[in-house]
Amino acid sequence: MVHMPITGCTPRVNRQRAFARGVATGAAVLTLSALPSSAANFTPPQGCKLEVTVQNRGCTVSQHYRCSGDAPGDQWVTYFTPDGQSYKSRIDSETRWLESTDLTTGIIDTLEPDAKDHASFSTLLKTGADDFDFWTSSNSGERLHHQGSDRLTGEKVNMDGVELEITQFHLTTRNESGDVLIEREGQQFISRAQGRFYGGVEKSSDWSGASENTNDSPVSFSFPGQPGFGSTKPEYDCDLQMVRGGKPDLNRQLMILKEART
Repeated sequence: MVHMPITGCTPRVNRQRAFARGVATGAAVLTLSALPSSAANFTPPQGCKLEVTVQNRGCTVSQHYRCSGDAPGDQWVTYFTPDGQSYKSRIDSETRWLESTDLTTGIIDTLEPDAKDHASFSTLLKTGADDFDFWTSSNSGERLHHQGSDRLTGEKVNMDGVELEITQFHLTTRNESGDVLIEREGQQFISRAQGRFYGGVEKSSDWSGASENTNDSPVSFSFPGQPGFGSTKPEYDCDLQMVRGGKPDLNRQLMILKEART
């Protein structure tokens, strides 16, 4: 599952939406600091190769790349909003959320090695469904419990020349005490060729009872040599984001986990 968005304000960016940290520790007020905007092209870290740039709904653009020093099958994504880089994450060949970083706060979530049921992209492709039940822990001391499922609907779409398959998913995230922080359900996309999820249309609700409908669907794909490759300027739904006036968006704060598997 993109399992990021991180949208609405950031989307599997969406996506990014005052962070689950405060929730897990009982603090209800969360903030996102703005980063300087930049229209420069993205340069991946040394030893890494940018594969594709994706313009998404929800006013984000994502840079997908792989690094020679990582385990085979691992891949990274960095998301940009109009204010600059917002978060990045690394997944493995099974699309497990290995590491997710909120680039505005410096909080890093990592996958705990022991899980009741790790996410499995290969199981989803082979059987059409996959359940998962795992924990992540942060460098600030919080632990989050994620349970849910992905299911292939059998529908396929061609988006900007890229063949994608549609999934339905449900995800519940709880804190260490077992309190529900956020529930999400909706539709996402997968690419068999690229081995990753992309965001879609979903509904989320948090512990306060607030709910939100978001759309983090990919719109265009730019590969090496094509216009837009490496662009860090989001192109879609940004006027809508400005109309919303920068209203705090908890789901965006949880974006780092929402988009962890994209």
